[in-house]
Amino acid sequence: MPFKHEKFVYLYLFITFFLWGSLYVAGKYVLDKVPPFTVSLVRYAVAFLLLFLFIRIKKYRPVEKRDYKYIFMIGFLGYFVALVLQLLGTKFSSASFAALVNSLNPIVIMIMAAIFLHEKLTVQKVAGLTLGLAGVYAIIGGVHGEDMMAGIVLSLISVLLWSYVSIIIRKISHRYPPLLITAWSMGVALVCTLPVSAVELSYTPAVWDTGVILALLHMAVMCTCVAHLLWNESLSLTEAGTCSAFYPVQPLSATALGILLLGESVSLSFWIGSALIIAGVMLCLFHAPHLSHFPHILHVHPGKHDADAL
Repeated sequence: MPFKHEKFVYLYLFITFFLWGSLYVAGKYVLDKVPPFTVSLVRYAVAFLLLFLFIRIKKYRPVEKRDYKYIFMIGFLGYFVALVLQLLGTKFSSASFAALVNSLNPIVIMIMAAIFLHEKLTVQKVAGLTLGLAGVYAIIGGVHGEDMMAGIVLSLISVLLWSYVSIIIRKISHRYPPLLITAWSMGVALVCTLPVSAVELSYTPAVWDTGVILALLHMAVMCTCVAHLLWNESLSLTEAGTCSAFYPVQPLSATALGILLLGESVSLSFWIGSALIIAGVMLCLFHAPHLSHFPHILHVHPGKHDADAL
């Protein structure tokens, strides 16, 4: 990175979460012209190539055989299944709704960590969880239409899967740099996505215009590679709790960009749900210094110990 001074960390974090928010808007635009598995295929192919070159330059050590199963689970359950469900959730609902539902990730991760890693679930975290669920209830109560409801349900399933994957990442993150885990897991997803995309394109042809290509490049290069580099640089400059405090930028930027670029509209129930979910997330993160969050490509900051089992 060109600037290593800590005063730049807040700029890095703002850009990171803004880019992750823009991912929903770019995805919503692309999905009107390209089917979801093909969108993932192009994104993973470009991002994997760039990340692979980066880890080769950095000369990271290879993944040990005992951890192959974890890399496969992260790639298959996380990038191949959960993130395609996230795209489908965005397609059927809206960029702003999908981003907001996915903002529950930090809360769900804490529940998963309590179940699988036996981490303490404090009263404050329970209060944050309650606020988050109240926010989801407020949003769903204001939703009309089967497609919109289906989009929210798909986004919720994506959150559950991705949160479980985050626990797996936490299990091995003390042994490898996060970019190495991301790169090889994305490689697994790329292999899984290729045949599905081929079948998908035989039934649903894609429209490859300039706007689609630019949006896909934005998703792969800016939202994946650049955002990852900025996120990891931020974690090297300040504690994970400070990094996570910038989380509300993501759903807010997705909502603002969705309104400006896609002409989306939001109701009063959306804003009430937004306030409750963001308050719940911040309440949970306030005393969670070891939790870091990737909204589209999640990484949990290395813990001090390794879990015995998942």
